[in-house]
Amino acid sequence: MKATIAQVRSYERSVQLLMVNQFTINLGFYMLMPYLAAHLAGPLGLAGWLVGLILGVRNFSQQGMFLVGGTMADRLGYKPMIIAGLVLRIVGFATLGLVDSVPALLAASAATGLAGALFNPASRAYLAADAGERRVEAFALFNVFYQAGILLGPLVGMVLTGVDFRVTCLTAAGIFAVLSIVQIRALPARRADDTKDRKAGRRESVLAEWRGIVANRPFLLFSVAMIGSYVMSFQVYLALPLEVRRLGGEGQFGTAAVAVLFAVSGLSTIVLQAKVTAWCKARMEPGRALTWGLLTMGVAFLPLLVATAVPVPDGGVGLRLLAAVPPALAALLLALGTMIAYPFEMDTIVRLSGDRLVATHYGLYNTICGVGITLGNLLTGAALDAARAAGVSALPWIALFLLGLACAAALFGLHRTGRLAPPPVPEAQPEPVTA
Repeated sequence: MKATIAQVRSYERSVQLLMVNQFTINLGFYMLMPYLAAHLAGPLGLAGWLVGLILGVRNFSQQGMFLVGGTMADRLGYKPMIIAGLVLRIVGFATLGLVDSVPALLAASAATGLAGALFNPASRAYLAADAGERRVEAFALFNVFYQAGILLGPLVGMVLTGVDFRVTCLTAAGIFAVLSIVQIRALPARRADDTKDRKAGRRESVLAEWRGIVANRPFLLFSVAMIGSYVMSFQVYLALPLEVRRLGGEGQFGTAAVAVLFAVSGLSTIVLQAKVTAWCKARMEPGRALTWGLLTMGVAFLPLLVATAVPVPDGGVGLRLLAAVPPALAALLLALGTMIAYPFEMDTIVRLSGDRLVATHYGLYNTICGVGITLGNLLTGAALDAARAAGVSALPWIALFLLGLACAAALFGLHRTGRLAPPPVPEAQPEPVTA
């Protein structure tokens, strides 16, 4: 851990602030969001479909606006978008705790989603710009702070929600308010590098920029190939907890075993991320690291597949071990696969963008992966239902394992054909000779 802290201190102040920024954002977000559905359905007494609608609006507004948020960051600067996103989160979180009308709750949920669409592309583009040649290592450390916030947030939220959910909301809003003040005062202004456009005395329209990104075939192929990584990693929140509760029940043991999944995922990343990235960077090209990362994520579902061949004990220690150990091992391997792939994934987006309109590329990438996660989770849920109905518990794990193999093969193909290399820089045209 000391080595990680020393590595963080070796970066510029702006990079350090962005890492702390991401930790605090995740702390505030995850101390509130896991308990929002229970608040809406319990004390507010909303119908299930309304709860789903309010939660869905947040996800839709974030995924749908990533491209716009990235474009605004490239045009207006990274810092204004980060601050705007933080302010929106303050308003959204405070509103969620203080109102009970459905229209106000929908507006607050949309505001929290839009906030993420504003600061996520901007912060990643800012980090990539200021980290320079050390981008891969910087994104590895960024993931450590990211996971630390996810790990600590629900624990803080559980304590505060035990007092009152409004206390959780107002505390989260207060955290974002303090973070906003710190960012306003301490984060240096940073704009996208549009030197070439300024020298040419022009700038393309937004639609022209979007058309150019959509025409970037290697970037689109890479984005589609990486969807599977997000679908697989999301199963820590979907399929793995459901499997734990299917075997371990809904009681205290099931709750504790699910908590272990999150602890294994977060703590392993905090402890190992920097070492894993250094090892991979010293031994393999980015494309190979990405391939191995996704292959590891696919292999993560093999312990669950093997466990389906074991007769389910009637109870006792054997049943608890079967309910807890294979999912925990799967969570560990999913975290390891993410550790391998994530820093190179973020770096590859920058390289495929040609260091131009980086935030916009991040925005479109997030939208593509967000849509993929939604579809992937629908299919995973369908596979879980089909497995339960047909009595074939291995079905979802086979499907997810094959998804990992397919995505790893796709990335390996992109790497072998050179499509993950940066686009060639166009040669400068000689200036016309004048008399």
